[in-house]
Amino acid sequence: MGNTYVINGCELILKKGDITQEPVAAIVNAANPALSHGGGVCGAIHRAAGPGLADECSRLGGCETGMAKVSGGYHLPSIYVIHTVGPVYHAHQPEEAAQLLSSCYRESLNLALLNGIETIAFPSISTGIYGYPVREAAKIALATIVNFLKIHGKPAKVVMVLFSDSDLKTYSSAYLSLGKGDA
Repeated sequence: MGNTYVINGCELILKKGDITQEPVAAIVNAANPALSHGGGVCGAIHRAAGPGLADECSRLGGCETGMAKVSGGYHLPSIYVIHTVGPVYHAHQPEEAAQLLSSCYRESLNLALLNGIETIAFPSISTGIYGYPVREAAKIALATIVNFLKIHGKPAKVVMVLFSDSDLKTYSSAYLSLGKGDA
């Protein structure tokens, strides 16, 4: 179950699933600043990709919060992994946390454009152990993605792969509220 929306000729798909199995050119890793094997979605991506991913990440020199770096996909179905470091929600003022989270999505999409990536899948960044409230994160993620697609008309397909039915419902509601003053 999921929802598909068309923005400026691009598909935005919201669905529940396993990001490590998503048939796209790049998946986004909700990484830690060291780009090391971690928990949550980061750990799942590292396990599915195999040791080559950790080896390459160790040479990337880490990543700052709100920024993104690209690596190979190794044993994943995707060719690339785009690593972005979301904010730890309680370590920032709400406005700064929102700006950093938005930057994660925007910088990941910029890397997709720079690398000719036409299909990309995102997890819900920072909503696990980093504690970002899912409802607020969904509004920020979707507003950033929709704005990017309106401006650039690429990538052709963006998939939000969500962990639970509850997260899918929250993201679907957030999408429907875009442009209505609620997002």
